Amino acid sequence: MTPMDIDELSVVLPTTTTSSLSLLLHPLPILNISEHLTRLKLQTKSHFPFGKLLGALLGTQNGREVEIVNTFELAVEDGREDMVDHGFLVQRRDQYKQVFPSLEFIGWYTVAPTPTSRHIALQDQFTGYCSTPLLLLLQPSLSLSTNPDITGQTLPFKAYEPSVEIRDKKTRSVFIEAPYKVETGEAERIAVDWTAKGGGGNTSLESHLQAQRAAVKMLHERILVLVQYLTNAIAGQAPKDHTILRSISALVASLPASEHKGFREEFNTEYEDVQLTTFLSALTKSTNTLNDLVDKHLILSGAPRDERAMGPGPRRRMGRQGGMLGDWAMHS
Repeated sequence: MTPMDIDELSVVLPTTTTSSLSLLLHPLPILNISEHLTRLKLQTKSHFPFGKLLGALLGTQNGREVEIVNTFELAVEDGREDMVDHGFLVQRRDQYKQVFPSLEFIGWYTVAPTPTSRHIALQDQFTGYCSTPLLLLLQPSLSLSTNPDITGQTLPFKAYEPSVEIRDKKTRSVFIEAPYKVETGEAERIAVDWTAKGGGGNTSLESHLQAQRAAVKMLHERILVLVQYLTNAIAGQAPKDHTILRSISALVASLPASEHKGFREEFNTEYEDVQLTTFLSALTKSTNTLNDLVDKHLILSGAPRDERAMGPGPRRRMGRQGGMLGDWAMHS
């Protein structure tokens, strides 16, 4: 007997046994599972958190054609890593069902070098949600460094389909490796490309800001060169070139004075004059608008023609239509 037979029988059938399943894997589950593993590594400070990474697969199934479209993480019972929290599973599944009605629970995922009897025990817990739940296994033991060509490297994922094997007149649950293809839509290509670039975007605003930043940086560097030259010239460490000094003087003279006391006082005075002029203009405009409104009110209230033609001057207090015109009318 082989050492494997003495220790534990393999729960994966040999590669000579092939699966007729047509499996399509979308990029989103790959990203979700990779992010899940990376986050657990940082939280647990362990390179192989095999017992804690567990999740569900969502997708569509039409006969032997299966698509894995999305995933969500699963929880386990407190103190029991081999027991799935079914209440949490049902709740999350129903929530996803409300947002994605076409997606069904089709399997689960975890991380391990190879399937074991522990995965068979977990597999049995998912048969109540799907008759043949698939297993998507992330295998970090598959070293990507064996292939120096990055574009030719394969993904460290393997998919397994559950099956039943008859051995020594007894049946046992096993897995059959199922080949898969990566399927991407147009929206997924854009998202994956955006993620591969680190989340950056080549927008016009970003290009404009980058150009502005480069211009300010260049201006700052040139100003530092001029300041350094003047410092060295004053200290006698650099020869005084009067042409350069006149150019610097003309450049400084063309710049607006900003912190000089006289300039600040004059600037404040002019600013207050402009503000006062603007305020008077707005006040005059409002007065004219009010005058037009009073004239229209007099016309609508039916005032006599001679009162409307009096022109500018104090207005008479008007009463209700058909009543007395006011105190002035009593003395007229």
